[in-house]
Amino acid sequence: MLAYIIRRLLYAIPILIGVNLITFILFFVVNSPQDIARAHLGEKYVTQDAIDHWVKEKGYDNPLIYNPNAAGFSKFTDTIFFHKSLSLFTFDFGQADDGRDITTDVRTRMGPSLALAIPTFIVGIWVNICVALIIVMFRGTRLDKAAVVLFVTLMSISGLFYIIGGQYLVATLWKLVPISGYQTSLSAWKFLILPVAIGIVSGIGLGARWYRTLFLEAADQDFARTARAKGVSELAVLFRHVLPNALLPILTGVVVVIPTLFMGSLLMEAFFGIPGLGSYMLDAIRAQDFAIVRTMVFVGSVLYIIGLILTDISYTIADPRVRLN
Repeated sequence: MLAYIIRRLLYAIPILIGVNLITFILFFVVNSPQDIARAHLGEKYVTQDAIDHWVKEKGYDNPLIYNPNAAGFSKFTDTIFFHKSLSLFTFDFGQADDGRDITTDVRTRMGPSLALAIPTFIVGIWVNICVALIIVMFRGTRLDKAAVVLFVTLMSISGLFYIIGGQYLVATLWKLVPISGYQTSLSAWKFLILPVAIGIVSGIGLGARWYRTLFLEAADQDFARTARAKGVSELAVLFRHVLPNALLPILTGVVVVIPTLFMGSLLMEAFFGIPGLGSYMLDAIRAQDFAIVRTMVFVGSVLYIIGLILTDISYTIADPRVRLN
């Protein structure tokens, strides 16, 4: 197990370098260091000397990826990509282009993101599994067919419809909760209950349909038919036999998502004014703040790799027959 984890962590290094390189290229294909300087200094009444000073001060005065004027390995190390990327692997995120400490911002905004993501994640899984089990109990009936149509319909609706519709109906028309905003005190629940509810409802179509497929496959196996032949009720078959045997594929989709909960939701946080990491990333893209963008992409990649490793480890816990080599 330990050797497997170490090997996977070593494999992660070139993956993170590749992700960081792609992010770097995509960002600077559409933005030059001078464009970034103008975005932060202002388009009007800014002199070329001020732009050059800002570029040099922020470390954007070197070549992007390759330095033809340097010698040896300096051709690759004396570049913006190397200097801006090396510190990420030591988790030293440095400062944003506007001077803020990125590590402090991440720590501050992680709380609101988790406050939104964790309830949505936990309650959403529970609702999807319960709905899927109920539909499987009535498989082959009109209820089952109608549920499939409903699931596909819910999947086809844009997430923006749920957000805008929920804000208009619940917050504007009924005035049950604030339309946006956030508080760090215990009263934060009134700002979170609507986006959490929207996140759960918008995910029922995809989640319940996927769990239904898993449960239907397990319900047709020999162990389920044998239990029914012995007189076990359908409800007991579902909870004692079908659900445990569908645990491995469920873990695949659940465990890998857990680390990414820290990253927040771009749309949900932006529309509801929640100061989490999702809105932090969106604001950085708008402001052309490369320091924040590269940090958030790097952190997201690290968390996703951790999720994959945790998924493999959870396999061995759920099914001892699985061995990691």
